[in-house]
Amino acid sequence: MTALAHETLEAVMPKVATPPSDLDDVLWQAWKAMELPEGYHAEIVERFIEVSPTGRYSHGRIANRLRDKLVVFLAGSEFAACQDINVIHERKVWIPDLCIALEASEEHVTEDGIGIKASAVQLIVEVVSPGSDNITRDRTRKRRAYARAGIPVYILIDDYDEHGIVTVLTAPDPDKAVYDDEDRVAYGTTATIPEGPAKGFTIGEEITGPGRTA
Repeated sequence: MTALAHETLEAVMPKVATPPSDLDDVLWQAWKAMELPEGYHAEIVERFIEVSPTGRYSHGRIANRLRDKLVVFLAGSEFAACQDINVIHERKVWIPDLCIALEASEEHVTEDGIGIKASAVQLIVEVVSPGSDNITRDRTRKRRAYARAGIPVYILIDDYDEHGIVTVLTAPDPDKAVYDDEDRVAYGTTATIPEGPAKGFTIGEEITGPGRTA
């Protein structure tokens, strides 16, 4: 994703004395009330509302290649590859570049119908966009957020890590907000998903493209 702005609470709500315990609820209400122009979306990541435009062509190409292959891989299972869907966890909301969730997710849809609960999601992929804010969000803030929510597998496809790296994170520790296992694979070689509904699926050059040479 390419960040347009980081909107803190003060940017989207009147300046009021809000107890920290109420901050998540206030941000949630502010997020639901937002009206964005077409082509933009907003997420709540670690007590920030972040507004982003649609990713650039190369970003979308990687995400679409990955989804096309996962659709075939998951055919006949109870799971599906999803894009453009709100994933909700304790008044936080994310719109990952791709996720794998239960095909029949109706029982996991939030009461207001805004999205699906993180408990239905087995894997999340983020394709990192250029810019320090975007890189920090996907590598650091979302990494903590997804671990805190117990997302079993988090994959980063990152053009800007060395000459291109696929990082596969597993074994989340929600209490510490970390992933205990990490596998980093350079573009041009193959990363394998080690567990979950996509176990054995590989991410190689046909999805990422070749690594950068400079």
